[in-house]
Amino acid sequence: MIPDLSGKTALVTGASRGIGRAVALGLAKAGAHVLAVARTTGGLEELDDEIRAAGGVCSLINFDLVEGDGIERLPEALGGRFEKIDILFANAAALGELGPLVDVDPKIWNHVFALNLTANWRLLRALDPLLRKSDDARVLFMTSRVGGEHARAHWGPYGVSKAALEHLAETYAMENEQTSISVGVIDPGAMRTGMRASAMPGEDPETLPAPDALLPTVFDALSAPAGPFKRWVFRERSA
Repeated sequence: MIPDLSGKTALVTGASRGIGRAVALGLAKAGAHVLAVARTTGGLEELDDEIRAAGGVCSLINFDLVEGDGIERLPEALGGRFEKIDILFANAAALGELGPLVDVDPKIWNHVFALNLTANWRLLRALDPLLRKSDDARVLFMTSRVGGEHARAHWGPYGVSKAALEHLAETYAMENEQTSISVGVIDPGAMRTGMRASAMPGEDPETLPAPDALLPTVFDALSAPAGPFKRWVFRERSA
C-alpha cells in the first residue's frame, strides 16, 4: 500500500542516485514535499525534473554532508519555509576500501566514518527541533547486514561504521520513547547500485533488484504504528 504523504515534508540524503533517488521519487509521488540533499548538482536537477513531471514537489539542497557546516545551517535555511520535518531518510554513505583492517588508509577510514556515522549524528542534532514539531515523525537510516548483523573480513570501515550507526539509531529511539519521533533502520541487502558495483565488480547487476524495489519496505516503515526501534529487512516480493 502506498501511503498518502500529502502535507508531509521528507528530507532525503544521498538523493541524486541509487536508493536515495528512488526513495525521493517514491515519496514525492506519494505526496510528500521532498527536500533532496546531495552534492551532485546534475543528479539533483534530473531528479527534480522527474519529480515535477510526475506531479510532485521537490526542493534541492546541494551541499557536501562532510565538508563545511552545511548540516548545522540547515535549520536556519529550512525554518523560513518549513515548520517541521516529518520524514528523515538518511541514505548517504561511502563504501571506503575493501581489504584488511590494518591496511586501510586512515584518510579513507576517517571519511567513511564522517559520512556514514558522524554526519547522521550531526543531522539529528540539527533537525531534532523540526522533527519534534511533527505529529508523527519517522527517522529511517540505511544499514547493512555487513556490520549491522554480522562482521565480515575485509569490509572493516563500512561494516564497523554501519554497526555504530545502528547503535546511534537505537540510542536516539530510546531517547525519544516519550516523543512523536519513531526511529528505525532499513537493510536493503544487495541491490543494483553504484556502491554494490564497486564492492562486487564481477557480479551481474541484472541479477539484483533495482533500487525502487525497496519502496514497499520504506512505505511499510512509514505506515507502521509508532513505537520502539525497529529493523526492517528488504525481502523481494513476487509479482
